[in-house]
Amino acid sequence: MSNMIKVGMADMKICSSPDSLTTLGLGSCIGACLYDPVAKIAGMVHFMLPDSTRIMSNQNLAKFGDTGIKELIRLMEEAGAKKNRMVAKIAGGAKMFAVSSVNLPSLNVGSNNIESAKKALKDFGIKLIAEDVGLNYGRTIEFYAEDGRLIVKAVGKELKTI
Repeated sequence: MSNMIKVGMADMKICSSPDSLTTLGLGSCIGACLYDPVAKIAGMVHFMLPDSTRIMSNQNLAKFGDTGIKELIRLMEEAGAKKNRMVAKIAGGAKMFAVSSVNLPSLNVGSNNIESAKKALKDFGIKLIAEDVGLNYGRTIEFYAEDGRLIVKAVGKELKTI
């Protein structure tokens, strides 16, 4: 019997096979999913903002790309995963509002979040093997610890497995 574990906004969870993780309503937020295929341990962080260093009170590590991915790696290693085996998949980072990003680049949170996730993964030496990011619609994702599948659902779009 497997469980589908819900990851909230600015939240992170890990699980091992046969369980899976899901998060709803990724707009400009990123769902960063890490997987160790040998240990069959999966982790997901649903982060809202790219950079914790710009915010004064940032106790919630899962709220930011830089601290969220770092903490997720730590939790997975604590559970028996090995960083050198981990691979990553990301989804989200949509541009949810029609604003001119030329005038207000700080409002383009989605693309800033995508960049943050990619930078953090690169800095920690984790290979990004799949992504479903950008565009202008929200996503719900399911990440399976059994085989590392990431299912992406979006209203009015085909189901995607990456």
